[in-house]
Amino acid sequence: MYCKTKRTVVGGQRSAKRRNPRRAAFTLTELMVVIVIIGLLAGAVTLSVRSYLISSKQNVAKMEIAKISEALNTFYAQYDRYPGNEEGIEILAQPSEKFVDGLLSKVPVDPWGNPYEYVHPGRSKPFEIISYGADGREGGAGADADITSVALGE
Repeated sequence: MYCKTKRTVVGGQRSAKRRNPRRAAFTLTELMVVIVIIGLLAGAVTLSVRSYLISSKQNVAKMEIAKISEALNTFYAQYDRYPGNEEGIEILAQPSEKFVDGLLSKVPVDPWGNPYEYVHPGRSKPFEIISYGADGREGGAGADADITSVALGE
């Protein structure tokens, strides 16, 4: 029989292509270096993005304080008084004869999950709405800074 493929016999055995005894692969050291570099890059990105997250939460708190202030002024226009401290801003979300759905759809909480503080009378205005920031306590700087309706000019 005639065969089209050519086989060579070396030392009584057929030889296939011989493989290089050194395999082409990554070493453990190379993999560890790559993982460390990726970790450093992820840490740098996280630190730069964190400031944007803090400022966006503060902006949301400012918008919600402005919305609550507007609802309080509407309440005053209808009832000729502001809610007392015992009523708080919760009264703005309750339906009444003049506001069937209430002035607010729900009682808002600040972006950090804490309730807004309502003070009547305020320090320099008829009322003051306060978000105590990320720590939920008075005072602080950065993410923990207080946001008030008086500071916003509301």
